[in-house]
Amino acid sequence: MATTLEFGLDTFGDITVGADGSPLSPAQVLRDVIEEAALADELGIEAFGVGEHHRPDFAISAPEVVLGAIAGRTKRILLGSAVTVLSTDDPVRVFERFSSLNAASSGRAEVRIGRGSFTESFPLFGFELSQYEQLFEEKLDLFAALIRNDRVTWSGQTRPSLTDQQVFPPLENGSLKAWIGVGGSPESVVRAARYDFPLMLAIIGGDPKRFLSYVDLYHRACQQFGRPPRPVGLHAHGYVADTDEQAREELWPHYKASRDRIGAERGWPPVTRAAFDFEAGGGALHVGAPETVARKIAATAKVLGIARFDMKYSQGTLPHAKLMHSIELYGGKVIPLVRDILA
Repeated sequence: MATTLEFGLDTFGDITVGADGSPLSPAQVLRDVIEEAALADELGIEAFGVGEHHRPDFAISAPEVVLGAIAGRTKRILLGSAVTVLSTDDPVRVFERFSSLNAASSGRAEVRIGRGSFTESFPLFGFELSQYEQLFEEKLDLFAALIRNDRVTWSGQTRPSLTDQQVFPPLENGSLKAWIGVGGSPESVVRAARYDFPLMLAIIGGDPKRFLSYVDLYHRACQQFGRPPRPVGLHAHGYVADTDEQAREELWPHYKASRDRIGAERGWPPVTRAAFDFEAGGGALHVGAPETVARKIAATAKVLGIARFDMKYSQGTLPHAKLMHSIELYGGKVIPLVRDILA
């Protein structure tokens, strides 16, 4: 078990509704996200992550721009992506953007690299889904070289080669915190170990403790590659309210609308209230009063031995005011309770 558990918040900039129940503009949602991050910083929450998506239900398509705005409003909180879809980006440009963010925020940038759970960026940026694996593997290989070397020589099939190339701005202190985000593929777990990156597990359904096999696999793979294991983090959905009943009743309609919209694209059946209640009870949803959410986080942390817990606090169209209250309870009550339990 890690001696210190860090806590973070993640959002995709989900399009929320206003007081009249109609969707807010993406521009207003982005401004709200900045306010939510500023509150998290005031509460002493350690990290804030924003996802990258290119679809109408999420407002954030350029994480580094949003994080740059947040950097100007905050003092201590780590600023990261959740995730950067490296397969359809250029590793050099990703490095340059995060190195710039790291400098502007006095070393508070971190990047979470992943393949993403949606594929809209492939046609948008002119990449072939048939190269899904190759694109990520090659670009991760280059990105790993960029954050660990002043000059890089690299060749592959998915972008032009580099020969003794410097990339600017250089990292001020010679390092950039980077994670590999994994949704449940054993191959991705081993890949994180092979490239010597911390592992961030994204759990969206089922008992989080079932991911213990992936944590064990990661530790074994690190040992086989001849290096000590890096930290393991957990990204999971959550919503905190004053009581368990209030949290579930407030979240349910927004959760169902979001889940059914994505499910219709992927051929999933509509989600039932029974399925929601299962996830909120013994599954991956951390929903309830502060004490309930804290006990669930602590139990998972003990079993998995995680070093970071990131709660994906934005839940579909849940209004900004409710998200702010959830953040207040998470930072002011849940986190101290978890630390007391683990102590």
